[in-house]
Amino acid sequence: MDDHRTVADAMSFALASESGIECIGAVHSAREARAMAHRLGADVVVMDVQLGDGDGVEVAADLMHAAPGLRVVILTGIVDQPLLRRAADAGAVAVLAKDGTLTELLAAIRGSSSEGLVVHPRVLRRLLAAAAPGAGATVRLTAREGEVLALLAEGLDVHRIAAHLGITVLTCRGYLKNLMAKLDAHTQLEAVVTATRLGLVRAAPRG
Repeated sequence: MDDHRTVADAMSFALASESGIECIGAVHSAREARAMAHRLGADVVVMDVQLGDGDGVEVAADLMHAAPGLRVVILTGIVDQPLLRRAADAGAVAVLAKDGTLTELLAAIRGSSSEGLVVHPRVLRRLLAAAAPGAGATVRLTAREGEVLALLAEGLDVHRIAAHLGITVLTCRGYLKNLMAKLDAHTQLEAVVTATRLGLVRAAPRG
C-alpha cells in the first residue's frame, strides 16, 4: 500500500505476475488500507511509511492487532533508528528501501517471521552511514561477542552467524542477548547502530 499511485499500481502488477502470490489489490490511503485488509483477509501487507492520511507504521500496528496472523512489510525512503524501533514494536516482519528490487520484496513477503524484524542490508548501510562513531566507548565486549557483533553488522542473521562461527543457534542467541543488554538496545539493529556510534564496529554490511 503506497501513497504514490503509480508505484503502488506497478508493484501490484509485478506481484500479481509472480507464482504463488495473489495480489488482492492496491490502495492509496490509511482509510482504504484498513478497510481492504479487514474485508479481504490479507495474509501479507506491503505498507509505505508515508500515507496521505496517516502514518504507515501506525496503520500496520492497527492491522496486526486486529489480525494477529497478518505479516506486514514496511517500505521506506527515509531510514532512521526511531522508525526501525517503531516497526519492530509494531510487529512488522521486514523493513525495505523503497528503491529496492522486486527480488528483495519477494524474499520478505515469502520469508519467515520467526527471527523478528528483518532489515535489508541496503537499509542497514544507510542507517550505519548516518551513525558517526563516538569516542570514549565504555562498553566491554568479550572476543566472541565482538565476532558476533561484527557479523551482525554485516547483515547476517542468527543462523548464518552461528554457522560462520561454528556454534549452535541457541548459543548465538545467548551472545546476541548479552550484546543487546550491554548496549542497552531493544533490537539487534539498535545494537549495531549503538555499537557503531561507540566505535565498537565499523564493518560494512554485505549487499
